[in-house]
Amino acid sequence: MFTDLEVLKLYSAMTRHAAESQRVSAENVSRYGEAGYKAQEVESFQDYLNRVGGTGAPDALKANFKTSDAGTPAAPNGNTVSLEHEIFKTAEAFGQHNMALTVYSKSLDLLRTAIGRGR
Repeated sequence: MFTDLEVLKLYSAMTRHAAESQRVSAENVSRYGEAGYKAQEVESFQDYLNRVGGTGAPDALKANFKTSDAGTPAAPNGNTVSLEHEIFKTAEAFGQHNMALTVYSKSLDLLRTAIGRGR
C-alpha cells in the first residue's frame, strides 16, 4: 500500500537539488578572485522535473542535476562570479531546502498517524 510514495520521492529530490545548489554556489564563491573562472549554476528544479519527470522510470528522480554557465557578466580578469547573485542563490536554496524538509516531515507524521503510531 505504501510502497511507492511519490510525494516523498519528490521532496527528497528537492532537498538534494537545494544541497547541490548550495555546493555549486560555495564553489563559485571560493573561486571569486580566480582569473578566467566561469560561474556555474544548477538547473532550476522545475527544469529538472521537466527533464526527468516524464520518463516513467522508477528511479527518474535520482538523476543528477545539470550545471551550466551562470551567464553573469565578466570582470576585467574574466571571472564571472557575482557575489550578489551567489548570495541570492544561497538564500533561495536555503528556503527550498527548509520547505522540502518541512513537507517531507509532515508527510511522514501524517503516515504515522494514519497507521496509528502517532509521533
